[in-house]
Amino acid sequence: METLEAIRKRRSIRKYKPDPIPRQDLETIVDAGRLAATGSNRQPWDFIVVQDRATIAQFKSAGAWIESAPAVIAVVLDSSSRWWVEDGAAAIENMLLACTALGYGSCWVEGDALPREEEFKRLLGVPAGKRLMALVPVGIPDESPTREKKSLEQVIHWERY
Repeated sequence: METLEAIRKRRSIRKYKPDPIPRQDLETIVDAGRLAATGSNRQPWDFIVVQDRATIAQFKSAGAWIESAPAVIAVVLDSSSRWWVEDGAAAIENMLLACTALGYGSCWVEGDALPREEEFKRLLGVPAGKRLMALVPVGIPDESPTREKKSLEQVIHWERY
């Protein structure tokens, strides 16, 4: 799938088929995150790929639907980097697009995960000095959301607002 096609097709998926995801595909998805733009090339990230059903079940406090995902990627950042939030966001978006390009669905789970950050860090053995920025459930989509995006004409401005 071409990059612009993946951008147009990407949607947040919250229902997954139970089929496992091949390790090679998960590595490809994480590699897309690893290759993201990063301030001063700090690369302040680590990625934890979780496939264990019992562990994934413990993420349901951030959304019951997460339990249906055959894999979850936890995105861990070193917050001592000046641009850790921006770098993490770039990595996550790269992974979401890689998921779409490979035919998988995914969803960026941050708002419901952050209040449980310490709980999830303990669960995953994340060092105290690191931040768990988001969870990215991944799987074969079992839904096809069609939410409309604003038109280009509604958001583009030339020269001035």
